Amino acid sequence: MKWVACWGNATSITNRREAVYAKDLTLRYPVRMCFDGTMLRFRFSNLTGTEPVTLAKVFVGHTPITFAGEKSVTLKPGTETESDAISYAVHRGDTIEVSFYLKDFTQMNSGTLITGPLSKGFYAYGDYAEADELPLDLSRSTNWFYFLNTIDIFTSAENHAIVCYGDSITAQSWPDYMAQIAFGTNASVIRRAVSGTRILRQYDCITYQAYGLKGATRFPIEMNVAGATDLIIQHGINDIIHPVGTDVNPFRPWSDLPTVEEMIDGVTKIYVEPAKAKGLKVWSGTLLPIFGWRTYNENREQMRQQFNEWLRTSPVFDGCIDFDAAVRSVTNPKAFADGFDSGDHLHPSESAYETMAQTAAHKLIRSMHRYDHEELF
Repeated sequence: MKWVACWGNATSITNRREAVYAKDLTLRYPVRMCFDGTMLRFRFSNLTGTEPVTLAKVFVGHTPITFAGEKSVTLKPGTETESDAISYAVHRGDTIEVSFYLKDFTQMNSGTLITGPLSKGFYAYGDYAEADELPLDLSRSTNWFYFLNTIDIFTSAENHAIVCYGDSITAQSWPDYMAQIAFGTNASVIRRAVSGTRILRQYDCITYQAYGLKGATRFPIEMNVAGATDLIIQHGINDIIHPVGTDVNPFRPWSDLPTVEEMIDGVTKIYVEPAKAKGLKVWSGTLLPIFGWRTYNENREQMRQQFNEWLRTSPVFDGCIDFDAAVRSVTNPKAFADGFDSGDHLHPSESAYETMAQTAAHKLIRSMHRYDHEELF
């Protein structure tokens, strides 16, 4: 038996809108269990907060989640906090509900926006952390995941975690579809993705702070994943498409545009070498088409092609997951295939995300043990 992450997301700076505080609010996140296990532990993150955050009540189902024996916890700014191990037997396929209550004014700076068939939370006005159901007239669904960062399960030694690392494309649906494909194997899929993030730069203005931390800051924290054996990196398109010049946008100077060599050096030193030092297999994920995106030009396309060629051929990786080849048009390889463009010419459609998941699973899941007589998604 060992601890393995069975669910996880990144934590980043939430979008700075008019309201940045909440009070008298319950958050509830349903999570489907991919393994059998006897104990759970939970990591909560205030990584990007600038004020302490107090979770007045924290429950999994009707069982209190405790921290050094206490039923409430204060998350210090800039830190992540792990719960006590909770005796809580689960079976593969069970859905657990993690609920916590924010009693007093709470800075809502630490969270991330994710989507996909397995990623939906809820909030309710009032204290309903212990309730069987949230009141229909006081609750709504949300894709913002605040504070809850990782769930570990004490499970069979054969089980392990695959980490999907990236930006908005990975914050969207393909890791959820991959988790559905992996359901019934000995692999969990852990998402570590933040929209807008870049390998080499980050924004320090409230307009774009939700675009997240740069790779050197993110990666050491996000790779705290129990039982991880494999890492998929699909990151770098924002380094290419963001700079437009200060005459267009004061926060996006041309000096932010890296060379392909700088991107390669960043991926190698920031991601691959530390991951290999942890004993992980590292898989490259090629960058997707951008033809038609609002900042597209031939120079950016050439950078993408050169970077993808390195991702496909470099011996620093254990293999390449060629997402680009899976979703691009046959007649115009610079663009998405018909039906695979979400409409903005940068993000894939849902059917393209399913194809991406199948492409990744083909490389990482096909040789793994499946439970007998399991009907897979």
